Amino acid sequence: MERRFRPTDDAQVRDVVAWACAEDTPLEIAGAGSKRGLGRPGNLPAQLALDGLSGIVEYEPAELALSARAGTPLAEIAGALEARKQHLAFEPPDLGALLGADPGAATIGGTVACNLSGPRRFKAGAARDHFLGARAVNGRGESFKTGGKVVKNVSGYDLCKLLAGSWGTLGVLTDVTVKVLPAPEKTRTVLLYGLDDEAGVAVLGEVARSALEATALAHLPAAAAARSHVSRVADAGAAVTAARLEGPEASVLDRCERLRALLAPRGDVEELHRRNSDRLWREVGGAALLAEPFDRAVWRVSVPPAGAASLAGAVAAALDARFFFDWAGGLIWLSVPVGEDAGAAAVRGALSAAGRGGHATLFRAPDAVRARVAVFEPQPAPLAALSARVKRQFDPQGVLNPGRMVAGA
Repeated sequence: MERRFRPTDDAQVRDVVAWACAEDTPLEIAGAGSKRGLGRPGNLPAQLALDGLSGIVEYEPAELALSARAGTPLAEIAGALEARKQHLAFEPPDLGALLGADPGAATIGGTVACNLSGPRRFKAGAARDHFLGARAVNGRGESFKTGGKVVKNVSGYDLCKLLAGSWGTLGVLTDVTVKVLPAPEKTRTVLLYGLDDEAGVAVLGEVARSALEATALAHLPAAAAARSHVSRVADAGAAVTAARLEGPEASVLDRCERLRALLAPRGDVEELHRRNSDRLWREVGGAALLAEPFDRAVWRVSVPPAGAASLAGAVAAALDARFFFDWAGGLIWLSVPVGEDAGAAAVRGALSAAGRGGHATLFRAPDAVRARVAVFEPQPAPLAALSARVKRQFDPQGVLNPGRMVAGA
């Protein structure tokens, strides 16, 4: 990398993008750099680092809204929210263990730009559903603003939904406004031991459909459970099916008893209180259970839960795969040997054969592999053409993170 820019205000961001346009020099857009291993490798000549744009700009607990500079660490935001007994309900994951980055280095801008959500995703929605507004700079070096500080904001197009998950290819986020919610008073996680994958995912669905209002549901095969740092999970010597309950104390304790009674006929049942519960769901959300060994590729596969166990089994039959299930069975984390294609043929082949829809994202692999394998699920031709037109509208010269999502774009 020849040059690295670290602006401290919006005007400097505009100047850097304008320079990139004038010099026809593409920019790698980064926050603190914790997600550089995600997406296709850029190998770009210049980097626009946003960690100099840091700090909470406005926090109105009564309005359930927080605005922060894009490079603000999530840890700083979490601390401010915790002091007011609030939180980010989409539960942004810390992928440091998986990607070999510093724990806690993730920023709010990078998290929103990549639309990353944790175990509460199936219940509370994705990061984009909590993304209320932003200030950003497009590929022409022009500032623009979208959204506001309220959930219902109907003036103009909902650019927040477009920017979330665009991986910095449409605009450089400089300020982000997100919805915050009251943090739960009480947390319990009920563990059920010994189910096979099919039965475990089926239980997740049953609990999700019940009136118990679980906020996280995961099934960990024995090999994944053994890697946890929570003793009641790691020492089980069996698969662990986990369900989290949150809310007012009386409600949680009542639902916890009902959940234990529902699960007890199917196997041994245990319970985690807040500290160990929080630790387990951080491991699940950040895929830390598959972080080692680092010489393996990791996939994140979104599927209808009904086909999750059979799809994971199909990949395991073709490769030395290790896996676990999150989002009530709707998300599979898979670790496979790198090989020539990081298991892309087996993973996407199983996904196609299942015929149930879904998509697979290569979350970790060496740069050389990510450069030749489609990291994101390939789009149908009409959708790919539409995406290219949108990219040209926001970034006509292709200076913002070119090639990060699709080769040559």
